[in-house]
Amino acid sequence: MSPMLLKSILKPNRLPVPVDLRSVTTRDVAAEVDPESVDMTQAQVDKIWHSIERLYRTGLQPAISLTLRRKGRIVIRRSIGHAQLGDGRRPGLLCTNETPVCLFSASKAITAMLVHKLVEQRQLGLDDRIARFIPEYAAEGKGATTVRHLLAHRAGIPRVPEGATPEMLFDWDSVVARLCAAKPINADGNAQSYHAITGGFILGELAQRISGAQLRDLLRDMIAEPMGLKSMSFGVPEQQRAKVALNYCTGPRSWFPLTTYIHNVLGASFERVTDVSNSAGFMSSVIPAGNIYATSDDAGAFYQMLLQRGEYKGRQIFKPETVAEAIRPAGPIHIDRTLLLPVRFSAGFVLGEWPAGIYGRDCRSAFGHLGFLTTICWADPARDISVGFVNSGKTLSVDQLVPMGGVLGSISGSCKPLARARRTVD
Repeated sequence: MSPMLLKSILKPNRLPVPVDLRSVTTRDVAAEVDPESVDMTQAQVDKIWHSIERLYRTGLQPAISLTLRRKGRIVIRRSIGHAQLGDGRRPGLLCTNETPVCLFSASKAITAMLVHKLVEQRQLGLDDRIARFIPEYAAEGKGATTVRHLLAHRAGIPRVPEGATPEMLFDWDSVVARLCAAKPINADGNAQSYHAITGGFILGELAQRISGAQLRDLLRDMIAEPMGLKSMSFGVPEQQRAKVALNYCTGPRSWFPLTTYIHNVLGASFERVTDVSNSAGFMSSVIPAGNIYATSDDAGAFYQMLLQRGEYKGRQIFKPETVAEAIRPAGPIHIDRTLLLPVRFSAGFVLGEWPAGIYGRDCRSAFGHLGFLTTICWADPARDISVGFVNSGKTLSVDQLVPMGGVLGSISGSCKPLARARRTVD
């Protein structure tokens, strides 16, 4: 979709919102259980969904989909808005619970678990040096960097190499070669600096060299097929792209010095990254840290499996000790050198905090990942919940901060911590 066309639809760069939201809402009534059966009330469920509606009414989110499980049972499986906007000649495509959405950086946690599976299979160790498997990675003093360093954003290669463009990410071998040749900002593993895109490529190369399989196949064979997931994949097959959620920039354009900050994190402008994410090249590529597509249900199911210590629908996808190691803190909370914010990582996940953090209030036990500011998927053992919260609006508007906080606060506030977690599977 051209910028001019998008501008004509978003006035000014916001979506028109119908008065009656039922016309753009889909709900899987048959899947949703009685809230009382999972120690919740209907009022609490309504509060959560009303927070989603408030977010949608900002006109900044073309499509939102939420799947919330409590005690392994689905409490909310609903979507609102359009996966693809109409253009005056054709109506928009309604977002449903079957709509795949790009997870962006929330892909990192899934890619990390592919590496943890190889560790579980004793094909490598978290404290092995990357150069043991990728000898050329030792260049410029990176010989001591370990797999754990890379998973915990401590490898010292947070930025896309100078001169790289978003389209270059479609050339796997070129990206890996550039990162292997890159000089790290630190090489001892002691400094935390969020690796938005870079770390995923080296982790993916590592997994492929060790296993002898392509990363798409590893995701399918290790997670998607064993769990019975319908949608989780790197990119989107061409025959399915007509149904995928496209991404849209909404709200104001980025401004200096925010433009510099965004470029340092993403390697390109906010608007450029959003445009590229809708291209055939992006959907055809494998970008380990940024282009897994999944429905909210499948994204939430992944976290439900981890919440159940690696078990899902009677199948042991990961060993309990593998999950425990993956979510164990890599260290205390730090001011991240890339994000310039306090963040605590494990070897693959962003961890919750007390008294408040990315997953709401008092979520110290939670683990998950954020994707391009607005997609958040996580599990919280204290509350026995798993959440797939995905959306397609990419915005820097301050008008979204309060509604987004309202969604996270309503989930953490309505799903009270449980004295004892009881696990069942939907």
